[in-house]
Amino acid sequence: MNGAFGATDRRSLLAAAVTVVLWASAFVAIRSAGTHYSPGALALGRLFAGSVVLVLLLAVRREGWPPRAAWPGIVVVGVLWFGAYMVLLNWGEQEVDAGTAAMVVNVGPVLIALLSGWLLREGFRPRVLAGIAVSFAGAVVVGLSMSGAGHASVLGVLMCVGAAVGYAIGVVAQKTALRHGSALQVTTFGCLVGTVACLPFAGQLVSELGAAPLPATLNVVYLGVFPTGLAFTAWAYALARTTAAQMGATTYAVPALVIAMSWLLLGEVPGWLTFAGGALCLAGVAVSRTRPRAPVLAGPASAPA
Repeated sequence: MNGAFGATDRRSLLAAAVTVVLWASAFVAIRSAGTHYSPGALALGRLFAGSVVLVLLLAVRREGWPPRAAWPGIVVVGVLWFGAYMVLLNWGEQEVDAGTAAMVVNVGPVLIALLSGWLLREGFRPRVLAGIAVSFAGAVVVGLSMSGAGHASVLGVLMCVGAAVGYAIGVVAQKTALRHGSALQVTTFGCLVGTVACLPFAGQLVSELGAAPLPATLNVVYLGVFPTGLAFTAWAYALARTTAAQMGATTYAVPALVIAMSWLLLGEVPGWLTFAGGALCLAGVAVSRTRPRAPVLAGPASAPA
């Protein structure tokens, strides 16, 4: 039993690691695609590409439609996380600098911990809460180090707050859907619901698709296939096997990875304050993933030699 549990836990950790790496790479891809695609068109293009890949995977695995009990959670996930979150985040990052956006959006894991402890009855594990506090402090340090002159628009901040709220509610709803459907089913149909919700931006997408350069369009396809299709499926797999609060805390590794990827791929050398914030984010994730030591039970007293 312990061996099987350990293997399952290792697989969920691997799935979580795949998720945070791909989500971190999305920030680099969005930076390129976002200069040629508007927020709604970018979200729709990403979701459409992700839906195509996910539907093909679902057909290959022959998993079919999710049970009826999973649909309320899937609809909430699709509308608030796949749909609203992506549009609001894309929009917010055009109104505020990256540092401000990072600080505001990283309220999401804090909200996840509060909502899951209350609505999902997961409780409030001290180590997870401590890890979230440390990581959030790191996210604030990263945000301050990356902020510009501080002239963030109120509209941009509100967009980022809305994105964080949609993300948190979406994760909690996804956890309830995963009690009835598989990770692939919940992800596929959530992505399809999000695509339908973003259809009002179809006209923008068509017009911008003809004017955008090929690298920007390839980045949109990459965002759909990997950070959306693969990463959201891996996230759902791991979420089904751990608490929502713990998974939310894991996403604090993303800012640290974004710093490293921007340094390697874009030549953006981070300052020492950014490095310190990234280290705090990783330290908080490590704290949240640890488990309290099991108490050592005293055995029967041995006879003297």
